[in-house]
Amino acid sequence: MARNKPIPGAKQRWFADRYAKNARFVSQMAHPLIELLNPKKGETILDLGCGNGAFTKLISQKGANVIGVDASEDQILATKKLGITAIVMDGHKLAFRPVFDAILTNAALHWMTKPTDVLSGMRHSLKPDGRLIGEMGGIGNIEKITSEIYASLRRRGLESHVEFPWYFPSQKEYKTHLENQGFYVKYMKLFFRPTPLPGHFSDWMDTFAECFLLVLPEDERANFKKEVTDNLRPDLFDPIKGWVADYVRLRFSAVRR
Repeated sequence: MARNKPIPGAKQRWFADRYAKNARFVSQMAHPLIELLNPKKGETILDLGCGNGAFTKLISQKGANVIGVDASEDQILATKKLGITAIVMDGHKLAFRPVFDAILTNAALHWMTKPTDVLSGMRHSLKPDGRLIGEMGGIGNIEKITSEIYASLRRRGLESHVEFPWYFPSQKEYKTHLENQGFYVKYMKLFFRPTPLPGHFSDWMDTFAECFLLVLPEDERANFKKEVTDNLRPDLFDPIKGWVADYVRLRFSAVRR
């Protein structure tokens, strides 16, 4: 059957309903970013990689004028349903004049694998002295998870069928990128943040690692997820907390020079 064929080089897809169910921790654990941002009433703020708009809504409730941007049309439709202005746009190709007082980006930059393009676009979107507040996966993020996913692909001879979809930089590396693109870094911290998942680990894979599943024939995906899950259980499953992902975050605050 045609629908059972693998999709070599498949790209990550985003579905708002799936994201709302399996990724609510993304906005729930990001409140320190709002403190760093300290949004003022009347400010114009860009939320880059706004997802389904849950976090964007929190910023707007502070009195700021917020615009959400995401590459996923489905996520943008969900954001618009919250009454937020939102635009489908690739973060590598931001097309704004310098109209924003601040840009906030949470759990999105690690999906954008050309950081200089992204940072250049953000700088050109900010007013002089505009603020950039962000959090992303840092070096070592989901290391156990990705190691096991690739090991399971390797056993099937499929390791080369999917490119690593993330960008997890070190603190030094990303600070250099920021400075080279015209930002002054005020604060930066790399930290381990074990993250309890709201459901089963296979739900995390469906939501955040679908690009790996799509390189498999459809009738093999359930067995693949079970294999990865079983092998990760000794390290990532807690009998009280449930599944806990091995997240490492890079949080920063910078100003456009």
